[in-house]
Amino acid sequence: MAKVYIETTIPSYIVAKLSRDIVVAAGQQLTKEWWETARFDYELYISEAVIAECSQGDKEQSKRRLEIIRGIKVLSLSDKVVELADVYYKLLSIPEKSRVDSLHLAIVVIHEIDYLLTWNCKHMAHGEIKTKIHYHNKQNNLFEPVIITPYELMRRN
Repeated sequence: MAKVYIETTIPSYIVAKLSRDIVVAAGQQLTKEWWETARFDYELYISEAVIAECSQGDKEQSKRRLEIIRGIKVLSLSDKVVELADVYYKLLSIPEKSRVDSLHLAIVVIHEIDYLLTWNCKHMAHGEIKTKIHYHNKQNNLFEPVIITPYELMRRN
């Protein structure tokens, strides 16, 4: 069974009020559909970083996000993960306020998780970012996960 790392945008899209932006609303609907049907085809993982992000913000929304991820296996933030996250942070020019995105990337590489499921198309599921990660990981003999949206992962079933 393939392994999927659930990045914070996934539980956020599931519990958020339906957006007025039709593109975001479509993503929310697809995410809910993936969660209700396709998630059972995978081993799901999160990390301490996901738990921390889900805990932030509006108390009611935070509670709902944490409920969504409850029971999912938690991957550790080892020294290797932190070191690789620092490399990705610099390599990908991730802004300081989004530094946790480099942690998500490093976690899936170090723990050799097949898929990083995200709607973060700025720092993760973006063609240029994926290309930079590919070349870096290939040069350094590192595992290469597939960074993917729920829509793309649903199409693989």
